[in-house]
Amino acid sequence: MLRYQLTHPTILAALASAGHGSRILVSDGHYPHTTGAHPAAERVYLNLAPGRMLVTEVLAALADAAPIEAATVMTPPEGTPEPEVFAEFRAALPHLPALGTLDRFAFYDAARGPDTALVVATGDRRTYANLLLTLGVRQD
Repeated sequence: MLRYQLTHPTILAALASAGHGSRILVSDGHYPHTTGAHPAAERVYLNLAPGRMLVTEVLAALADAAPIEAATVMTPPEGTPEPEVFAEFRAALPHLPALGTLDRFAFYDAARGPDTALVVATGDRRTYANLLLTLGVRQD
């Protein structure tokens, strides 16, 4: 029996086949899911409707099920205020010292890397609600 809340079979299979250092992209509804990630990455489309599912909801399930050692966000252009969703990411990942940051095109390049094992598309309408997670190692 599972000891965590995540039950999505495709996401569980992708996590089980990923290893330390593998990446998971959880993206908002504006993200180019087809071209903005490595072609071999497993894709799960949870973008049922605008505003459903939220990146933060997916993050909560993933953080409960797998160790996360790093999280990187896509930053808006210089001079733009930090998106409010970044504070929600920090709150969901209190064990991380900070969020990594990349500008839009560097973020796309990182997500297209061969270590991206899973892409989870959401219907989150918040701009810059994209998160690139790096899996860590279980400590128990």
